[in-house]
Amino acid sequence: MKRFYFTFCLLFVFLTPIFSQENNDAAILKILLTKYYANEKVIVKNRMQYLRFYCKKAPNNEELLEVITKNKLLKDNASEIKKEIKVTLDEDWSKEYDILFSKEHQYLKSKVNKCLSLEEFQTVSKRFNDNNQRLMIINKPIYFAKKYCLVRVAFYRNIEHNSGRYFLFEKKNGAWEIKEVLNEWET
Repeated sequence: MKRFYFTFCLLFVFLTPIFSQENNDAAILKILLTKYYANEKVIVKNRMQYLRFYCKKAPNNEELLEVITKNKLLKDNASEIKKEIKVTLDEDWSKEYDILFSKEHQYLKSKVNKCLSLEEFQTVSKRFNDNNQRLMIINKPIYFAKKYCLVRVAFYRNIEHNSGRYFLFEKKNGAWEIKEVLNEWET
């Protein structure tokens, strides 16, 4: 019995951060999807969808270094943030997507519809032969200083007019909220 209790405690200690990370990622995802899908229409039969969600978590790259230099809070936590530059990331949003839409937020889910790979997005864009299709790409969130999160959101189109920005989130009273938008760009 003592051995079972000890094993249970160890599992709890090691697995709690993993589930907490997934729930934090799901909360961040909900905020970003709600923000960008607010003006999109619900997807029903024969209605074209203009904004698509990319399934993969994009890796954080050296672009972070430029963002860090322009913000005092990020400079103060630079070493912790720089550890998250991993260009070989292979994660997707499926767990967070399932957490977010399993029982709640069905209205938002009807706007987001489903996520796409880059190849699927390009196929859809070619099928409609129109340049109004956008792919929303969200990088893997970077958590630091116990209550902050930095995440990049970019929009890709088959033509120019791509854009992106970093969102700095702060956790207040147990809920994430956007504190600042950083390093906005457009082509």
